[in-house]
Amino acid sequence: MALALLLAIPTAVFAQRVPPHVFVGTASLDGTAAVDGAAVTAWIDGEQVAATNASGGEYNLLVDQGDSTFAGKTVSFKISGANAAETAEWVQGGGDVLNLVAATGASSTAGTAGEAGDAGPAGPAGAKGKDGADGAPGATGPAGSAGAAGSDGAAGATGPAGSAGPAGPAGAAGEDGGGALALIALIIAAVALLAAGGSYMMGRRA
Repeated sequence: MALALLLAIPTAVFAQRVPPHVFVGTASLDGTAAVDGAAVTAWIDGEQVAATNASGGEYNLLVDQGDSTFAGKTVSFKISGANAAETAEWVQGGGDVLNLVAATGASSTAGTAGEAGDAGPAGPAGAKGKDGADGAPGATGPAGSAGAAGSDGAAGATGPAGSAGPAGPAGAAGEDGGGALALIALIIAAVALLAAGGSYMMGRRA
């Protein structure tokens, strides 16, 4: 195998304008060596770029870029149409010993990932969700300062008179004779009143 790799590289260098990448190694399919004549193919960007046939469970494959540019691109392989698990990077004039293992259940070819498309327009707003549960009560705030004193209110209505108090104690008795003097004074006053009335009547007659 190593001898085939060494012999293939110089031949490719002289035969091609740009040296190809040479791959050699074993080829197995479904756990056994590939049968003689089994197709071993190389793929880049979803296109087949080289092909050979297995012999004695081994392969020798030259991947030439021709008019294309393969530098730095990934090379994948198939054995009888089944994808091999191994891949390699194409290098101008490169040479690798790469043992290929494939299974018939992996016959699909993986395409290269496309670029992400532009973001689509925003969709309409969804319906309003349900209100969330009430949060826990917050801590008690500090006490506020005392407010200013209010103005005096209007005077209230006068209350009802109180009940009469108890009678006072009796006064001291007066001296004797006081009642007779009062009677004499009353008689004198009456006489004077009569005299004044008589004089008034006499004046009217005159």
